[in-house]
Amino acid sequence: MVIDYEAGKIRAQQAAEVLGISKRQFRRLVAAYRQRGIAALEHGNRGRSPANRISEVMRQEILRLAKETYRDYNDCHFTEELAEQAEPIVVSRSTLRRIRRAAGQGSPRKRRAPEYRSRRERYPQAGMMLQTDGSRHDWLEGRGPWLTLVAMIDDADNEVPWAVFREEEDAAGYFLVLEQVCRSKGIPQSIYADQHTIFQSPSQPSIEQELYGGLPRTQFGRLVDELGIQLIAARSPQAKGRVERLWGTLQDRLVKELRKAGANDLESANRVLAAYLPKFNARFQIEAAQPGSAYLPWPPDRDPADYFCFKYPRTVTNDNTIPFNKYRLQIPPGPHRKSYAKARVELHHAMDGSLAVFYQGQHLITFQPATSAPPRVGQFHPATLAPPPDMPQATTLPKQPRQPWKPPADHPWKQYGKSLKGNKLG
Repeated sequence: MVIDYEAGKIRAQQAAEVLGISKRQFRRLVAAYRQRGIAALEHGNRGRSPANRISEVMRQEILRLAKETYRDYNDCHFTEELAEQAEPIVVSRSTLRRIRRAAGQGSPRKRRAPEYRSRRERYPQAGMMLQTDGSRHDWLEGRGPWLTLVAMIDDADNEVPWAVFREEEDAAGYFLVLEQVCRSKGIPQSIYADQHTIFQSPSQPSIEQELYGGLPRTQFGRLVDELGIQLIAARSPQAKGRVERLWGTLQDRLVKELRKAGANDLESANRVLAAYLPKFNARFQIEAAQPGSAYLPWPPDRDPADYFCFKYPRTVTNDNTIPFNKYRLQIPPGPHRKSYAKARVELHHAMDGSLAVFYQGQHLITFQPATSAPPRVGQFHPATLAPPPDMPQATTLPKQPRQPWKPPADHPWKQYGKSLKGNKLG
């Protein structure tokens, strides 16, 4: 256009409109063309390197780290780790992705095409619903045993208020997580869980429960009922997608944190987990739709130990003992009642391993464990629960040999045989 303008074939206004610039800018281009010729029409940055272009040395360093230290990191996590190094390398995720793909490095995570599902809106306020689940995984990458991570995540803002590693998925793990949530945040309004037998009892209702419209409850179900928490059962893993996606993130990032810390057992894994949760929440927590908190503060007049324990109803025998697995626990005379024979009592197994007997809310006796260390996972399960062997006034149940029953001589069966012999036709 500048050449046509100089030849008198077009006016300045028309040339400016064709080029999409102002008439004033067009006259600047004409003036530059008259001074330096056609070279004046080139862009001023042509042939120059971009100011934000990373150096070749940095590019090779990123590729080296991607092949060695961070070979199984996804692009987003790799970008964050580079920025947190002692000598940080600050690049955008898109730049890092472009470098890795140009070198033939694909994403370590393979994604399947998602199925169609209707969207469920988040709860608007924190504390209205927590999703919970357990993930059995090789968290220690062969350095130690397989562990199960039990966690809760807030549906409103993605916060993980607490989590704990256990040897296996058990009710005690969920007790520990919920207790820590209630102590630090408050009592949530509802909990969303799957239909595991920890939450939903497979037993058939008793006659008493059928008469009064009740259902069999697990230990966790009894706990949430006492705390006034609604327990919602999910019918599919996708229904509690928030906590399912949490496992995908933690199995990628938390595994690497455990690797860097050299964790190789349950205790060290829990220490790393407790230190990592604030970092995780700072990265992935979002703002809820409504400000404030729906958590109910823990009542100061309530002792958490009265709720976060396993409770078993028992009937006292005539010798004032109650059965407990392979043991019998002796109940001493009380100030209000000398004998508790035939009485219905409640046995509380606390999280520290101690056993306490209650009658109509009155504390009768406590059996202390042999050690102050918290019990292992199996000791919390009703099928394997057992008090310490040195528990006072506790005796084992003797096993009596089973003898076959023989009817006496005057039993009707034998009399019937004699009558047949007397009536025999000769």
